[in-house]
Amino acid sequence: MSIRILLADDHKITREGLRSLISKQSDMKVVAEAENGRDAVSLAKELRPDVIIMDVSMPDLNGIEATKQILSESKNVKVVALSMHSDNLFVSEMLKSGASGYMLKDCAFEELGRAIREVFNGNTYLSPMISGVVVEDYLRKLNKSDSGESSILSNREREVLQLLAEGQSTKQIGLKLFISAKTVETHRRQIMNKLDMYTVAELTKYAIRKGLTSLDI
Repeated sequence: MSIRILLADDHKITREGLRSLISKQSDMKVVAEAENGRDAVSLAKELRPDVIIMDVSMPDLNGIEATKQILSESKNVKVVALSMHSDNLFVSEMLKSGASGYMLKDCAFEELGRAIREVFNGNTYLSPMISGVVVEDYLRKLNKSDSGESSILSNREREVLQLLAEGQSTKQIGLKLFISAKTVETHRRQIMNKLDMYTVAELTKYAIRKGLTSLDI
């Protein structure tokens, strides 16, 4: 039986390259592709893949938030993060979201294939290129209560914050999240009050610092 894989990356060339490589593996099959986190959530719910290769930095909904939403619906899906970011912020947030693996985009495909098979079999796989300091930092934080800024905002507020930071208007955000413009404005006020930040520039810097979005998108 083939491992059913969903590819989630906002760069088409990356998805095409991964699909081509995976197609050569006798025990793997790509069932769908998503160009952003929101599409990944929808496709995961519809298709129930075995493994999702998830880019961390994507527009509309980043890989961290997408992973949270997917795993809240299905605990059987395994997520492998594939990112250019190796710093502890992105790694720890992805792992806390429930990802079973974290790979760097400059890894060899043989390593990614190994990671896919490992997480499919219920194991965790971290790229050897990620420093031990990052893993130690994650484990240290895991044993502490998450009382920092990252727990202040609700999941919906984090979604709204990402879209605000990416320059989306109140109307556009409402359409994407299927909520009214008035509700978007309410979330925006709550975000500003909770973070004590009252300009879009401040919110954008915060969103980038917390890994909700990046300058690369």
